[in-house]
Amino acid sequence: MLREKLIKYISQHKTPFYYYDIALLQQTLNSLKAESSRYHYHVHYAFKANTNPRIIQEIERSGLGADCVSGNEVKCAVENGFDVSKIVFAGVGKSDDEINYALDKNIFCFNCESMQELDVINDLAIKQNKVASIALRINPNVDAHTHKYITTGLEENKFGINPYEFETVIGKLKTLPNLKLIGLHFHIGSQITDLGPFKKLCLKVNEINQFFFNRGYDLPVINVGGGIGINYQEPDKENILDFATYFKVFHDFMELRKNQELHFELGRAIVGQCGNLISRVLYIKNGINTNFAILDAGMTELIRPALYQAYHKIENISSSSTSTIKYDVVGPICESSDCFGKAVELPETKRGDIIAIRSAGAYGEVMASRYNLRDDVRSYFSE
Repeated sequence: MLREKLIKYISQHKTPFYYYDIALLQQTLNSLKAESSRYHYHVHYAFKANTNPRIIQEIERSGLGADCVSGNEVKCAVENGFDVSKIVFAGVGKSDDEINYALDKNIFCFNCESMQELDVINDLAIKQNKVASIALRINPNVDAHTHKYITTGLEENKFGINPYEFETVIGKLKTLPNLKLIGLHFHIGSQITDLGPFKKLCLKVNEINQFFFNRGYDLPVINVGGGIGINYQEPDKENILDFATYFKVFHDFMELRKNQELHFELGRAIVGQCGNLISRVLYIKNGINTNFAILDAGMTELIRPALYQAYHKIENISSSSTSTIKYDVVGPICESSDCFGKAVELPETKRGDIIAIRSAGAYGEVMASRYNLRDDVRSYFSE
């Protein structure tokens, strides 16, 4: 299917490029909205996953909110028509300029990650004569059992406020008149494929939610972040996430009060499967122990394998050979870490063959760089 869709793009455009299946994105958004609406859940799109303008426009039209982790992401959301009453601003290191911009735009909520940040937002809000709505980013000490670089919910991670700080935070909030605490925010990690950690998160959230209620805080918003993973191994078997099962976990295990809304911040689950990195083989370099397929795409276009040792399915979509060979599939960048996969079994591959690196819609194009003075990566879209 992918091969047929790409024929005209391959003949008309130079590689490497990102190819986005807009129809699949729309189907994913439709499924997400249908399943989340069963429980009246609120979903914010995590901008950090992909900020390609066309992708952002499709998501905005779907009516989702925006989860931003920088001032420029907040600005991007505003400029692309996202409702400011659905924009949340997270991040462990918000600058004064970024906070001032978000205050000026009257965004829905700041997810605050430290006691010092509370002081800064309060001081800046005073200067604008505004009251900033905030949620406390809580570190629940729940292990997501994912890669250590994308685990965020343990005490050893830099994110969030720890439970032993709760009483101090409550005391501080009483001295900050230009902050309004409206919720609690959690996010335990990324690319979580086992629903078990989310069940544990629910139980921990229930406990912390009750703690704050017992101290006079009947908070309207509980935000459980995102982190649900996608199927990188077999993308065609699961190109749309099972949102029904995911949301049902929270329906079954969360103990919300009648006045409370449950919010989510999903990114990869929305855009991950709709994008693929398309590349050509520059050279085949055969050795005694290792054969290399050297592509014109590299870690500058998709850094996840080099950064996280992440797996992406690699397909030769142009070879008609019936014999297979194992290749280390690598890029042209002057770094030994510039490798998409080792001992990848492919049809016998030759110079000029077209390679698709699948499931690259999230944390692909958005993390691209111009290291080695590479050209900016291009993107094309199929309806």
